[in-house]
Amino acid sequence: MESIQAIKQRFEIIGNDLKLNRAIEKAIQVAPTDISVLVTGESGVGKEAIPKIIHALSHRKHAKYIAVNCGAIPEGTIDSELFGHEKGAFTGATTTRSGYFEVADGGTIFLDEVGELPLTTQVRLLRVLENGEFLKVGSSQVQKTNVRIVAATNVNMFEAIKKEKFREDLYYRLSTVEINIPPLRERKEDIHLLFRKFASDFSQKYKMPTIRLDDDAIHILLKYRWPGNIRQLRNIAEQVSVLEEKRTISIATLSSYLPNASDSNLPAVIGKQKSEGDFSNEREILYKVLFDMKADLNDVKKLTLELLKNNDTGKVQEENQKLIRKIYGNQDAEEEFTQEEEAANELLQLPNTSTENTFHKAAAEDKYHFAEEIEIEETLSLQEKEIELITKSLERNKGKRKAAAAELGISERTLYRKIKQYDL
Repeated sequence: MESIQAIKQRFEIIGNDLKLNRAIEKAIQVAPTDISVLVTGESGVGKEAIPKIIHALSHRKHAKYIAVNCGAIPEGTIDSELFGHEKGAFTGATTTRSGYFEVADGGTIFLDEVGELPLTTQVRLLRVLENGEFLKVGSSQVQKTNVRIVAATNVNMFEAIKKEKFREDLYYRLSTVEINIPPLRERKEDIHLLFRKFASDFSQKYKMPTIRLDDDAIHILLKYRWPGNIRQLRNIAEQVSVLEEKRTISIATLSSYLPNASDSNLPAVIGKQKSEGDFSNEREILYKVLFDMKADLNDVKKLTLELLKNNDTGKVQEENQKLIRKIYGNQDAEEEFTQEEEAANELLQLPNTSTENTFHKAAAEDKYHFAEEIEIEETLSLQEKEIELITKSLERNKGKRKAAAAELGISERTLYRKIKQYDL
């Protein structure tokens, strides 16, 4: 069995990272077998090197090795590319064609970006993995093939399975052994080493002196996140080698080639920041709206009850100015209040001249007293959500009631009352 260092030299792999070494070691160990391998890792980390190692160290090394980029083949033709087709199977099929699984019989097929395969193709691939059988497009004759399948993807497979974009049974057949290639940002010691190798290669290719980085430029090189990984590092090295006249590269020069270099010290890409009043999901927003509606409804009921008891619009309006402004905002409160009064009287079939005795008579006839209806409790689940919403708001605002009340859209007094009510 070849050593890891010998494999690196043979396949021009640069780096001494422990995770990289472990990935190469696993490739060496599984190579003599025929089990399926799934290579995972971000785009640009160099996943294509692992299938080459596996094929070169296997007993299939003298047979064909075919690499297929599943994401680059249109959905309508990928079945034909992989499994072949019969003459006349579809428009343009003027001859019978052999697919990759037939051509690579006895060898290895590398399915790059396997997460992009259509679901119908996944079913065909699963059959090949299970018993080595496949059907050409437009044919009813079952054919056999003996191929080793190594797949690679930069897709989160569990998320794809959850969204029903990838078959779970196929995932477990492909990932008998899973090999993960670490991103470049986790291989800090290898970044400058790779840059120097690329700079040397491009100096020979373009017949010009090799570029070198000063200390500050090396620092920002190591600090940058490299979202495009080794592919991006190689492109940057090529651009700088070709475009810069000075062969010693400063931090200012290198920074001009690095997108968002000023944010490179952040542990993750920052998206939209949440505002103070933002909630974690739409359900919480919906509950907040329901709580606001509940409070407004109770306020309207209170005003209507005052009208029915006192039968004095002016007095009720004078004593409840704050409540009226809270309900109607900047609108003409007096006009809206009058309309509400009329609507309430019409609904209850009580004339505007009704007396307090009339109210008590109506209440006596109705065993469900109106005042009792005001105190109807919200459902248990809604109360629990209200408690949860208030608790989260207090936690976000570190116990500051004024800020929490502003976030919830209620008064500080109301929040204090609810805290007492729920014993928070």
